[in-house]
Formats: sequence, C-alpha cells, structure tokens
Amino acid sequence: MPELPEVEVVRAGLERHVVGSTLSAVEVLHDRPVRRDPGGASGFAAALVGRRIEAARRRGKYFWLPLDNGDALLGHLGMSGQMLVQPVAAPDERHLRVRFGLTGGPAPGRELRFVDQRMFGGLLVSAGGAVLPPEIAHIARDPIDPDFDDDAFVLRVRRRTAGVKRLLLDQNLISGVGNIYADEALWRSRLHGDRPGDRLTRTQVVDLLGHVRAVMGEALAQGGTSFDALYVNVNGESGYFDRSLSAYGQEDQPCGRCGTPIRRVAFMNRSSYFCPRCQPVPRARRV
Repeated sequence: MPELPEVEVVRAGLERHVVGSTLSAVEVLHDRPVRRDPGGASGFAAALVGRRIEAARRRGKYFWLPLDNGDALLGHLGMSGQMLVQPVAAPDERHLRVRFGLTGGPAPGRELRFVDQRMFGGLLVSAGGAVLPPEIAHIARDPIDPDFDDDAFVLRVRRRTAGVKRLLLDQNLISGVGNIYADEALWRSRLHGDRPGDRLTRTQVVDLLGHVRAVMGEALAQGGTSFDALYVNVNGESGYFDRSLSAYGQEDQPCGRCGTPIRRVAFMNRSSYFCPRCQPVPRARRV
C-alpha cells in the first residue's frame, strides 16, 4: 500500500501539473472507486465539472484537491491506485476507472486519470472540504507536518501498552506511517515492534520519531518505494527507495549492522521484518 512518501510524491506531482486547471469533463468508468460519494457516480461527476483546482494537499495517506467553490476532491490510493496526468491521445490504461478532462492551467492537452487495479482506493467530493475534508478530520497529523506535536506523541506512546509497531500504524496517533517505513525506522532504532510503548524511555521514542522522519525523507528524495508497477507518480515513474531498504523485504539477508539474517514474522495479516540480534524480542511482562 502506498505510504506517506508515495502519496506525498503524488500530491507534489498534482500540484505541479493540475493546480490551476478546470475540470472540463468527468467520466466514471467504474462505480466502485466512487462508492463512498453520497451522490453516486452521476452526482460525483456533476459536482466536479466546471470547477477549478486551487491546490493539492495531503494528510497522512489521503490527498485532496481544493476547488474554487470550497469543496474538494478527496482521494485515497488504497493498494494499487494511481493518479496519472496523460496526453488526451494516450491509450487508456487497462484499469482506468475515472477520467478527468482538464482545460487551462499547466497541463494543456492532457487529462487526469485515476487508475486502480485492485479497486481498494477511492474518490469522493467532500462538501466544504477545501481546507480539511471532514471525512478525514479525525486522522492525526503526520511526522513531516510542521504542526506535528512531538511532545504529545511521545507522551501518548509512553502511556500505551500496545507494541510500538502497532502504535506507529495507528492513524489516530500518527498518520502516514505504514508497514514498510515502520519496519525501517524500528530497525534503525534497534527496537523490536512488539516492545510495549510504556516500556520505552522518552529518549527512545524521540529517537524513533527522528528515524521515522529520516527514512521518510530519504524515500521522498528517491520518489518513494516501488516493488512493482502498481506505485508510480503522476508521470508514471516508479520510486527507487526499495533499493535502500535495510529490513523490510530482506528476509534471510544479512543485517547491515551485525550480519545476522533478517527474520520475517506474521503481523496483522501482513509481515514484519527485523534483526533478531539488533532488535531482540521483548521479555514477557511479569504477572
């Protein structure tokens, strides 16, 4: 699933290529991606045609395009969603779901396309959502947001008994961190993901937060992480951070610090990767 760096790369691409454009036409080719829009496919299209895109914003893994009437086009990429800016004459992608005609702005002769193979992603019109869509107001700020409250995050983590990886994935506590970057930050911090939050020192949580920011910053600089053709930016280019991963996806490969083979374990219907020597499994609590 695209995480914060991947969605930020997409947001930045939309900012460059579609802000200032007017949505001249909207064609919904499959209803599922707009299933959460209260107006359905026809209402979704009608609410957008003629509207000018004013900006491109993001919170966690959600992005939205504020419109000139105060509404917003809100989106989530799900597992395989892509927002592509393509020439009008370009062949349709196999999994094209929604097409947006564009006039004016920085992309003359192009259109915006929402492509989604697995269709876990989605789009909707957020009424009055230009500043912050109410549908995502409950989501916490992300660690690269200048208004993220470090002290509050540290305090909340240290009050929880859940494992620290679960806390990193809690979008009500900190948004945008997914499985890949959680494993990478924990490896850098030498912390096992099952280490309870209330058994971490303040220094350890601050250090972990710093590594979360560092790994995301490095991923952003390389265009995100791509394991296949499903994640690309608006120009259809893949990211390259997967070549720099130290833990995630590195099962049986030697740890870059100590040489111990990286281990994979099941975690919340997915996988966790860690070094059993650098990131020792925490001891059970005494009863």
